[in-house]
Amino acid sequence: MLPPTPAQTVGPFYGYALPFPGGGDIAPAGHPDTVTVHGHVYDGAGAPIPDALLEIWQPAPDGSRTGVPGSLRRDPVTGGHLGRNGVDFTGFGRVATDADGHWAVRTLPPGGVPYLSVCVFARGLLHHLFTRIYLPGADLAADPLLDSLDPGRRETLLATATGPRTYRFDLRLQGPEETVFLDFR
Repeated sequence: MLPPTPAQTVGPFYGYALPFPGGGDIAPAGHPDTVTVHGHVYDGAGAPIPDALLEIWQPAPDGSRTGVPGSLRRDPVTGGHLGRNGVDFTGFGRVATDADGHWAVRTLPPGGVPYLSVCVFARGLLHHLFTRIYLPGADLAADPLLDSLDPGRRETLLATATGPRTYRFDLRLQGPEETVFLDFR
């Protein structure tokens, strides 16, 4: 058997700054409106994926989409990466799943839209996948994407409250409960 070619694998395989320290801490440290969104990534057989990478993109609570640059700070002594400064909201996070396929981000509720945008990178995917995490409490009836889906498929995009300001959202890459993924062309 021949080894896989680059077109048959997810890549390129750059470990540089992927992920980075504090990648899931999108909200400024100690912000009173912080919410935690967490879950698992599962493959088609229902097994957790321990090496997936998720990118979260979202507007600020005021609806602005510019964010603050500079999530990757350098340590002036070692030259290594320190991660976020803990003060600024960037609207972007990158987290890897752990050995159990679990991931978590701490962020602020998005303004202007009822969802967080997600990009999923995982083994076995030739192209990354895009989806959304709809948070409870927002006016979801007016969302055109949710409105276009049948109720069973719509449920795969809805996070569920698991505690105060804490929501769970599992991603299923295949199978009968597969998460709805978006096709951008």
